[in-house]
Amino acid sequence: MNTKDFVEKDYYKVLGVPKDATEAEIKKAYRKLAREFHPDANKGDSSAEERFKEISEANDILGDPKKRKEYDEARALFGNGGFRPGPGAGGGSFNFDLGDLFGGTQSGGAGAGGFGGGLGDVFGGLFGGRGTAGPGTRTQPRRGQDIESEVTLSFTEAVDGATVPLRMSSQAPCKACAGTGDKNGTPRVCPTCVGTGQVSRGSGGGFSLTDPCADCKGRGLIAETPCDVCKGSGRAKSSRTMQVRIPAGVSDGQRIRLRGKGAPGERGGPAGDLYVVVHVGSHPVFGRKDDNLTVTVPVTFAEAALGADIKVPTLNGPSVTLKLPPGTPGGRTMRARGKGAVRKDGTRGDLLVTVEVAVPSQLSDKAREALEMYREATESEDPRSALFESAKGA
Repeated sequence: MNTKDFVEKDYYKVLGVPKDATEAEIKKAYRKLAREFHPDANKGDSSAEERFKEISEANDILGDPKKRKEYDEARALFGNGGFRPGPGAGGGSFNFDLGDLFGGTQSGGAGAGGFGGGLGDVFGGLFGGRGTAGPGTRTQPRRGQDIESEVTLSFTEAVDGATVPLRMSSQAPCKACAGTGDKNGTPRVCPTCVGTGQVSRGSGGGFSLTDPCADCKGRGLIAETPCDVCKGSGRAKSSRTMQVRIPAGVSDGQRIRLRGKGAPGERGGPAGDLYVVVHVGSHPVFGRKDDNLTVTVPVTFAEAALGADIKVPTLNGPSVTLKLPPGTPGGRTMRARGKGAVRKDGTRGDLLVTVEVAVPSQLSDKAREALEMYREATESEDPRSALFESAKGA
């Protein structure tokens, strides 16, 4: 996130909470909005996905007491994206360079307005940057890239959870040059950004905003003798295999975030995150509806008409017995509680059992004779009479 984005974003407004909201209120607002705009609940809706990212970003700042304090302190210096002069500043124009505030290297002690070291520490805590970096100081650490991968689970693995090997390719510090980008391991500090990896640009009205330095591509270092492997970038392709735990109850298409499991950072920077998209295979017997499993069970006409105790299979467990009431119609669904998929809180959903009356394709002589007698006994009953009456009255 650059300076301009930070200045303009109001995370309290994003979550719909007041600036004095408690941690509990922020958490409640985030959970409500996250459920409403989660990509799993809005498949194919790109606007909902963007809104979900915005909500997550706001919660990442406001949900952390330290980050929230730093954010509030920084925002206190701005009003609607503009600088808010202190008492005695007068009504005239007040020109200054945001580079003084956001880690610039201008000389003059405290800088314009007497802000001393500026806001480098504030934004460093929020966005992983550093404070002011001048000649001879250590360059900024860089966060590693996020990685996205896919994994396919069987139906049973998705319900119960599984640990799977995942082979990933990403950019990591080049081993040939120890991540320096220089063949001799002695890169020089970029003279354009003075090792910060960022440069200031004017935006009118006395403001300056920061952008990644084009000369060093945001690294803060320039290789005098570029490494033959990474061509001076300090990064090289790396492959690794790691064991990833997929939690129980994941659904097809779900995207799981594993913090700090992405590409390694540079110069002490944190690793990126790993995003795993889960694909779930089908099952020959069971289906799934949210946290519940589904199964269709055939029953005989006699069982449906007279009632019976029927056995029903469960996923990876003993069968359960359900009581079928007399006169049960085909298509009726019954519930076996606690025999479904694992929920996030560790409890299980239910097994939804749908009854299907099985019609035999062949009959023995005895069975045919019995059915003929039943048909004669029920000749006066017409199950379609109500259908015709309703058709006439429509």
